[in-house]
Amino acid sequence: MKLLKLTVTIQLVVVFFIGGCTSNSTPKLPSLFGRTVEDQTGNRYYYFTEAQIQRKKGNLPKAIELLKQTIEMDPDSLYLKRELATVYLQNKDDGNALAVLEGILKAHPDDIRSLILYGGINQVRKNNQASIDAYERVIATDPKQEKVYQLLGGLYLEAENFDQAERIFNQMIEHFPSNYIGYFYLGRIFAKQGKRAEAEKQFKRTLEIEPGLMEPRYELLELYKAEKNEQKILGLYQDILNRNPNNIRAAMELGYYYYTKGKVARAEKIFKKLGQRSTDEFEVIIKIIQLYIDPKKFDEGLVILEGMLEAVPDSSEVNHIAGIAYYGKKDNPNALQHFKKVTPESRFYEDAVIHASYILSEGKQNEEAIELLNDAIDHDPDNAEFKYYLGTFYEDSEQFNRAEDYIKQAIESDPDNPRYYFRLGVVYDKWNKKEASIATMRKVVELDPKHANALNYLGYTYADLGTNLDEAEQLVKEALKYKPNDGYITDSLGWVYYKKGEFEKALQYLQKAVEIVPDDPIMLEHLGDVYLKLDDKTSALKYYQKAFQLKDKDKEELEQKIRKISANGS
Repeated sequence: MKLLKLTVTIQLVVVFFIGGCTSNSTPKLPSLFGRTVEDQTGNRYYYFTEAQIQRKKGNLPKAIELLKQTIEMDPDSLYLKRELATVYLQNKDDGNALAVLEGILKAHPDDIRSLILYGGINQVRKNNQASIDAYERVIATDPKQEKVYQLLGGLYLEAENFDQAERIFNQMIEHFPSNYIGYFYLGRIFAKQGKRAEAEKQFKRTLEIEPGLMEPRYELLELYKAEKNEQKILGLYQDILNRNPNNIRAAMELGYYYYTKGKVARAEKIFKKLGQRSTDEFEVIIKIIQLYIDPKKFDEGLVILEGMLEAVPDSSEVNHIAGIAYYGKKDNPNALQHFKKVTPESRFYEDAVIHASYILSEGKQNEEAIELLNDAIDHDPDNAEFKYYLGTFYEDSEQFNRAEDYIKQAIESDPDNPRYYFRLGVVYDKWNKKEASIATMRKVVELDPKHANALNYLGYTYADLGTNLDEAEQLVKEALKYKPNDGYITDSLGWVYYKKGEFEKALQYLQKAVEIVPDDPIMLEHLGDVYLKLDDKTSALKYYQKAFQLKDKDKEELEQKIRKISANGS
């Protein structure tokens, strides 16, 4: 049995609603509208039934329209309105679902089902205070809403409002003394507050109710590690492994614990066994990723991985994860060594090759990266990603014809991938093929209308060329909708206004862009340009000089601007 996570999704909200909030939850069909079917006019029953049919077919917009028609005939039915809100949710339209629920709650502020649904939607939207208010009203009205205590307590715990979280879980225990979840989360609250004795008591109470649970045992282990109580630590790990000798997490943690205590032989024995198991049990690899790689516990993970490799030195899977861990530690030489041991038969081969090629490129070994990718293509000729990345490395080497060739090959394999078209557009831009770049970026936007970088690229290109400036403004504004705090897109909008001669507007956006990205020479030069247009030569010179210091090449034009201001006096 697993502990219920104190999180909520739209799907969970719908399940709570449809599944029922009280013991006699959903009314049966003959009394849907508060009266029997015989009392209904044919139309109302027909519309409701047809709405359910359309809902089951997945035609949610039609179900919504039919429910609206049903509600027009029976405007006092709370059930129908809740049904409408639920279908809106299933149609991923939480805005309209909230509007329906707000209407219900205005007339019926203590309607339990609507409050729960309202709280759940707001929780998904991260409007946590609205969720808290709704859930508090639920348990004040009906203290037997077991699931709501879990959600409400979870919100308080997430906000680290430990007093309120403790209050809610104590109320839960009072009303549901056999529900282990209340005790477990009380244990977590006390642990976070450093109240170890109280936390231990609650975790042990959890295990009295549900002896098979593992999570309270791991929580107890953390308490015992904080107390440096080796006897209790080893005893508890042994208890877990006695219950399940194949428990991967316990084995990994126990091996690492032995390692930290200098008991290397014991640790190595456990790690080698895990390495041998990894050849047949992919769950070992998954656990390493979950417990050490995803949380960025690279040092701990590498102790285990290197121990496993003692047993299986040629394992592609273990070498790949070791490569990821070393790369996470920015130890590129060791990462590269492990990535190169991943064979073409491995599910991780593509990722390993791409990581290795990036490491080589970062080390200014572009030719080696290209060679590696060419070898990978020999092993897997249909791999679009290999061709795409090979194209990007040729781009970096300014071999634009080869870059174009390989990225086009990637597009042939995956013709609807906007990422590939975007890169091709960048290649054309660097190659000074502006028309081809514009056409390719338009293809990106056709495939993905919300592709902020392509929208921005188009807008900035038009601005730089001094053409289609009204369209350029709209394109960049659209890009900002999806990346509102992006310095480069903000700079583009400022540059559009500069080209349109709207210098005060341009200054506003270019200043903001430089605040976000203070070390980009192009953006600094843009800001200098607009100050010059506003006849503020002192500020213009200041930003030109900053840009000159940061710029690596093509500095002649900027140098001329600085000389001109300096010669005329600032």
